[in-house]
Amino acid sequence: MIGLLRGKVVQKQPPFLLLEVNGVGYELEAPMSTFYDLPAQDQTITLFTHLTVREYAHILYGFVREQERGLFRALLKVNGVGGKMALAILSGMSSGEFSQCVQAGDVAALTRLPGVGKKTAERLIVEMRDRIVPVDAGVAVSSLVAATAPHTPDGDAVSALIALGYKPNEASKMVRAVAGDGMDTEAIIRAALQAAAS
Repeated sequence: MIGLLRGKVVQKQPPFLLLEVNGVGYELEAPMSTFYDLPAQDQTITLFTHLTVREYAHILYGFVREQERGLFRALLKVNGVGGKMALAILSGMSSGEFSQCVQAGDVAALTRLPGVGKKTAERLIVEMRDRIVPVDAGVAVSSLVAATAPHTPDGDAVSALIALGYKPNEASKMVRAVAGDGMDTEAIIRAALQAAAS
């Protein structure tokens, strides 16, 4: 099991990133909150990892904080929640905000996340209530951004939202509603996700 990697960020294309560790490039999938905290390319970072082994693929997930990895692993135990949905949940709200929603039974807030319908939200509340620690009301707002990429900021933002589970038309509308002159990919994604959550 690969539990932690320390290396240089070679490429960032949400939700994927490439980390070079002693000459070996590891492809990881990560939530947007991790992308927000990544250093510039060629800078060193330590990521907590989770390896999922499937019949057709080995998928490595990376997280800046161990708390996020713990929540990701807990989400995978919920019936009907896979890696893609767990990443979307972590990208849409911080672990503290998720804990608040679960403890309060806030189905409406959870259904605003991509791919989470009413039944899934209800199942998350029931199954996660005993698995997570309640948090104070003053939890910081999550970082809902992605890293810049060599394409146009608008196009990269749409691609990142689609990768999070939004439908292409929905992702395009979200980006068009918030994109402005001079905004980079990170700013567009942050604004789009914040607008969707409000």
